[in-house]
Amino acid sequence: MDYSNLDNLYELFELQSKNYNKKKFLHSINADKSLNTFSWKDVSEKTILISNFLRNQGVVKGDRVMLVSEGRPEWMISDLSILRTGAVTVPNYTTYTQKDFEFVLNDCRPKGLIVSNYKLYKIIIDASKKINFNFEFILSFDEINNIMNLKKIDIKEDKVVNNCRRLDPACIIYTSGTQGNPKGVILSHGGILANCEDSKNLVQKLKINNPRFLTWLPLSHSYEHTVQFVQISLGAKVYYSPSIEKLLENIKIAKPHVLTAVPRFYNNLYNKMPPSIEKLLENIKIAKPHVLTAVPRFYNNLYNKMLNTAKKSSKIKKLLFFKTLKLGEKRFIGNQLSFMEKIINKILDILVRKKVINNFGGNLRAFVSGGGPLDKNVGTFLNALGLKTLQGYGLTETSPVVSCNPVNKIKIDTVGIIFSNNKVKIADDGEILVKGENVMLGYWNNDTATNEVIKNGWLHTGDIGEIDHDGYLKITDRKKDIIVSVGGDNISPSKIENLLCLNDEIEQAYVDGDNQKFLVCLLVLNKNFKRDDKKIKSIIDETNKELTQIEKIKKFDVIKDEFTISNELLTPTMKIRRHKIKLKYKKILENFYKY
Repeated sequence: MDYSNLDNLYELFELQSKNYNKKKFLHSINADKSLNTFSWKDVSEKTILISNFLRNQGVVKGDRVMLVSEGRPEWMISDLSILRTGAVTVPNYTTYTQKDFEFVLNDCRPKGLIVSNYKLYKIIIDASKKINFNFEFILSFDEINNIMNLKKIDIKEDKVVNNCRRLDPACIIYTSGTQGNPKGVILSHGGILANCEDSKNLVQKLKINNPRFLTWLPLSHSYEHTVQFVQISLGAKVYYSPSIEKLLENIKIAKPHVLTAVPRFYNNLYNKMPPSIEKLLENIKIAKPHVLTAVPRFYNNLYNKMLNTAKKSSKIKKLLFFKTLKLGEKRFIGNQLSFMEKIINKILDILVRKKVINNFGGNLRAFVSGGGPLDKNVGTFLNALGLKTLQGYGLTETSPVVSCNPVNKIKIDTVGIIFSNNKVKIADDGEILVKGENVMLGYWNNDTATNEVIKNGWLHTGDIGEIDHDGYLKITDRKKDIIVSVGGDNISPSKIENLLCLNDEIEQAYVDGDNQKFLVCLLVLNKNFKRDDKKIKSIIDETNKELTQIEKIKKFDVIKDEFTISNELLTPTMKIRRHKIKLKYKKILENFYKY
């Protein structure tokens, strides 16, 4: 498929729906484990009906339509319907508060609302009343009194003409707002198509025939929003799980090749279900996925579990495991194995690595890590055991993927080779700059913010990095998050926080010390760990051994409250709101430096 010949995202779907016609496409999993299934033809027919309805409501090219729903087939159908009219989808998280919706409504002034259920409808309507905003129409998935229901639309006269071009806006996705209010990122049809092309090529290299995807999320995150078009381009079967509570049992039903999610999923999985990693591994064994996409925290937990299990094994199993690890690491980092080591390593492939892969279903082609830096030791450990683990990198503003490691040549301390549709360069101060069709058109209704990050066509990412001699991109830190000590040294807090969170006892960490003589940290402990300051001190001492003198933690305190979305210390995508943590715990942080 030549993506360069496509003018817009709906053309991509229209082309594929003709190719696949009556083949099964979208699936929702009911409470009794039965399936509601939509063929490509079904989806095409429904998008025509809904887009006719939208046009009758006065929706024209460029109008904004808000879409709020949990993961279900109606999401994609509604999104495609909006795009067919030439309008712009404004996807919002189901976890948004009334205050969040007030901001978005006031910022982008959508013409209409498409919403899944009464609970979400009520929050949004209360928000609209608070700011005296009125929708021109509302469309619902489930039955809501006096609201038009999606299932009852029957406007067959097709007057819709989609004349969108590649540079036209396709969606406005609101950022998580780590430094203040969220900003509406305008992504174009061409930008998503370009990113979709490179992502499709990456998946195809894994040699998965007739791929199946499982998602439980609304597609309100830029990553998931683009993934749906990757699914379309691959002719994939897509299964939706309605909630995280149902996800693990739905894995058994869907048997996905690819399980994708944004950082919220893995953190929720871990927080809501303490023994969940065991349950997840059990269900992965049943589902037999080819690709599992997760954030670093998942792999950190996996690393700890596998290492602890190995240490408790019998003497012979322990010997075989650590010999496998030693030779695997040697090979992975590019060192030549001796003749005898090659023979031993081949035997260990059968005795150890094959069993490890079988524990993940036997079909696993790759782990993909994103959403933050993966610890090099964790990545090397997994690859040494035969679990190919890749890192990728992207931003909402880049539609979203910028780079990813190729499965045949992994450099675990990098985020891989830059996608073909991107141009990347490093500024004089180390900041990563990105240029290409995939870069956003700008921030909605915010020229000042747009001009601050896009200069001469280059997007200033806010990330610090470098490009090695093989063309691999490496992320070293967030520009805005860098701590500058009183001595003028630049220090990465995220690096230290990630090291601390490798310990089972520590759930969350926040490192501070801007314009100070030394660093301090706030810790949230694992719920299963009883506070023991002596133990915590020993963890910090061990962590300090891996750090330079200026990076060492000198003082710490344990706080009771987790960093969560509801208390606004985390963004909807589980990123730390550093400025809010600093403000909330101002007195504690100041006291560190009084004595």
